Amino acid sequence: MILSALLCTASGGFASAPEAAPSKYPFTLDQGGIPGLGGERSVIVVISDIHLGMDDRYAETQKNRAPLADFVRKIGRSPNVRELVIAGDFLDEWFIPAGTDTYAGKTQKEFVQAVAANNREVVDVFNSVIGEGKVKVTHVPGNHDLLVDSESMQTVFPGIAEARDVRGLGTYSPEGHSEIAIEHGHRYNFFCAPDPLSNREIAPGSILPPGYFFTRIATLSVVEGKPEPSKIRPAITPNSLGESQDLEYLYWKIWDALMTELPIKEDFEEKIIRTNIDGFTQDYAMSDLMPRQAQAGGRIDVNLFKGIQDTWSERQALNEVAVKIPVREALVKSASAAGTDEQAVVQYFHNPASDKRIVIFGHSHESRMIPSETHDGKKALYVNSGTWIDKNATPTMTFVTVIPKDGERHVGLYQYAHDGSIGTLDTMEVPGF
Repeated sequence: MILSALLCTASGGFASAPEAAPSKYPFTLDQGGIPGLGGERSVIVVISDIHLGMDDRYAETQKNRAPLADFVRKIGRSPNVRELVIAGDFLDEWFIPAGTDTYAGKTQKEFVQAVAANNREVVDVFNSVIGEGKVKVTHVPGNHDLLVDSESMQTVFPGIAEARDVRGLGTYSPEGHSEIAIEHGHRYNFFCAPDPLSNREIAPGSILPPGYFFTRIATLSVVEGKPEPSKIRPAITPNSLGESQDLEYLYWKIWDALMTELPIKEDFEEKIIRTNIDGFTQDYAMSDLMPRQAQAGGRIDVNLFKGIQDTWSERQALNEVAVKIPVREALVKSASAAGTDEQAVVQYFHNPASDKRIVIFGHSHESRMIPSETHDGKKALYVNSGTWIDKNATPTMTFVTVIPKDGERHVGLYQYAHDGSIGTLDTMEVPGF
C-alpha cells in the first residue's frame, strides 16, 4: 500500500462508471447454481488483500475472518466456480509494529506457520477446497507477501497453485483465457515494487522496497493511536544541484506527508525498526529512511535506499515492467490508488504488444470497475478486487467474477456480507471473443 496501497487513502483520477445494466448471469453461491449456466463449471473468482496476520494485537483481518471462511466454503461447493484466484497480500509480513522482531529468531516458514495457526478456520477451509480439487486455487504474490517463497506457501497451503515471474511478483492468466491478466499491481508502485538494487551492500539479496519500512512505522502509529510526535522532524529545502536532487527532495516530501498522517511517539533518531528479515540485520530509525540535509539549500542525502530515484528505470527492467513509467510520475502517483489503476491501461490496453482485454488488480484496497478500450479499438475492462480487511475507506469483503459465455465475458464486482448475502457493486459485459 502507500498510502492507498499500504494503508488505504482516497482515490482520484477516474470518473465513476455509469450505472450498469443487470448481468445476464448474476453471480450467486446458492447450491442451485447460476441461472443459465446449469452445471457448467466456468466461473473465475478473484479476491485480494486478505492480509492474514500473525498476531491479533495488530492484524487487520479479524472480524472478517469468519465470513471469509464462509465465502470460501461456499466457493468450494458451487457447481459453477472453476477457479479462485488470490491476487496478492494473502499473508502479511509487512503490517507489523516497528519494534517487533518479525520472525522472532525463527525462519520464514515458521512465521508463515504462525500466521496459519492464528487464522486456522480460514486456512482449513482454503485447504479443504484445494484438497477436493473441484475448484483450482491460485495465489499471485502481493507486496505484503512478496518475500513468502513457494516452499513456505506450500507448507501451509499444500497443493495451492502459484503464479510467479520475478521474485516477489506474478501475473496470471487462467488456462484458456489469455485475454485476462491478474496481478496485484505493486509492480508499478515506486514504494512497493521489489527493489533488488538500493541496499545491495547493506542487505545483500534483499528486494524489500521503502514501502516495507513505511508500513512498519505506520503499523506502530496505528497501535499507538496516532499519537503526537515527540519532536518536530527536520525539514528539507530544495537545492540547485540537478535532477537527481530534485527527485530526492520529492521523495522526502512524500515520506514527510506520510509520517505527518501517521505519527509515532518515538524520536526521529531512535532505532525503533527491528529487521532481521531478507538480509537486513540492523535496527533503524526514521532518520535512516527519510532524506536529510546538513544545511538549508545543501545536498540531500539518505542512509537507506540511497540513490533509489536514479535506479528506477533499471528496477523496472528487472521487474519486467512492459511500458516504463517516468520516475517523476512514479513518485508523484505513488500515494494514489488511481495511479495504480491507470497502469492497467498503460501496461495492457494501450500497449500494442499486449492482447489483454480484462485486467484485474488488487493492491489499492479500492474496488472499482472501469471500462476502457484497447490500442486496436476493442472493448476492454479494468477491475480492482478491493480488500477483506476489517476497516477500509471503501467497501470491504469485495470480489470479482468473470463468466465466459457465448463469445462474451460477463464481469461482476460484488460485496460479501456478514450474513452471507451478496451485493452487486457493478457488472459489465465485454464482447467479441
